[in-house]
Amino acid sequence: MTSRKPISLALQGGGALGAYTWGALDRLLEDDRLDIKAISGSSAGAMCAVVLADGIGDGPDAARAKLRQFWEGVAQAGRSNPYRRTPLMAFLHAFQPAWLQQNYAALWADVASRFASPYDLNPLNLNPLKDILNELVDFERVRRCDRIELFIGATNAETGRIRVFRNAELSADHVMASACLPQLFQAVEIDGAPYWDGGYTGNPALFPLFDVQETRDIVIVQIHPLEREGAPRSAAEIAARETEITFNASLLSELRAIDFVARLLDQHKLPEGRYRKMLIHNVSEGTALTPLGAGGDLNTDLAFFNRLFAVGRAAAEAWLARNYDALGRRSTVDLAAMFRAAPSPDAAKPLR
Repeated sequence: MTSRKPISLALQGGGALGAYTWGALDRLLEDDRLDIKAISGSSAGAMCAVVLADGIGDGPDAARAKLRQFWEGVAQAGRSNPYRRTPLMAFLHAFQPAWLQQNYAALWADVASRFASPYDLNPLNLNPLKDILNELVDFERVRRCDRIELFIGATNAETGRIRVFRNAELSADHVMASACLPQLFQAVEIDGAPYWDGGYTGNPALFPLFDVQETRDIVIVQIHPLEREGAPRSAAEIAARETEITFNASLLSELRAIDFVARLLDQHKLPEGRYRKMLIHNVSEGTALTPLGAGGDLNTDLAFFNRLFAVGRAAAEAWLARNYDALGRRSTVDLAAMFRAAPSPDAAKPLR
């Protein structure tokens, strides 16, 4: 039997688009040639990470089943209790501004949030996602998980810096801190400090994965595309593109640093024993999951989640077919082309 290839996963956040990550994880877990050693995640990526870690103790199939149960639970919460539905849908579609324009209740909530804080609009601090996690995830089991290292990023609202939470300290509060969009929810207090969404400072954070000794391979599951052709024109398109750029900024910064270290290692300007050349891969490979500013059909229906699941699973299938042999040997994302070279118009584009 061929030995399994160890990898680390880096999962972006993106509200309802996190169902794409669910699909990609389902396919990766199904492949017995892979050994997931660590996961870094923010926001929806953090939720997928802890759900997977809860199930993995009973094997990959159990983790796949647990992820499906989570997303089905989100869909159920979106259909049932109206008090859960409003903040849940606001979070899931915060990354798709056009949806607001086609839903009067959501549009009203969006306008209200610009003049009042969640401390005024949601004084009870209702958070249906926390309820779902507490109902589904055994956090004691997550804290004891020694099969996969977890790195859950959140942004300290006082310092503006990222804090990364690890297995031994994780609870639903830590995941909610990672998913706390400040326009929708009150800051989550951890150890006396207020935290907001981890996507502002690490979406996802790559640096914790540098110390995972079992592997140099980082496989990114990216939701927000880096590149789109043309300037946005409509208000919805402008808002959507602004969100994509904002939530990709930290990822770009870390990828540039990885490329810089790799060049210095190639030039023998850094000691190899102290620094490692990380191998970067991207399951999404630049695919935009929705047209810019689209989102009129986005809702919490399971049918929509299942469509994204199918797209994510197919993307992981295609990525494995093209790139499995490269794991452990080389990057499949051309960072040099991304940051230094000017590709010809007909050249295949790197990570987008």
